[in-house]
Amino acid sequence: MNYQYTAKYIKIPSGYMGQIIEWQEVVTEGENLSECRLMLEDALKEMILAYQQQGKIIPVKKHKIFDRITANQICKQAGLAKKF
Repeated sequence: MNYQYTAKYIKIPSGYMGQIIEWQEVVTEGENLSECRLMLEDALKEMILAYQQQGKIIPVKKHKIFDRITANQICKQAGLAKKF
């Protein structure tokens, strides 16, 4: 699967907090920036897996142009039948 998300990192007293901007429920902390990046990537993968298992819609980055081909590619990446 090939999803693209934007991460933001904030310096906190215990290290760094990382969060996915397009999916704000995906948030984690690490002692340093490198650890926080790895943990955020892992948290994102786990959230995608959990959403897939529950049949929930996975938030995707919004684009100005969203056509049938793009929508069907996203469905394919998520392991879903083409919808458009």
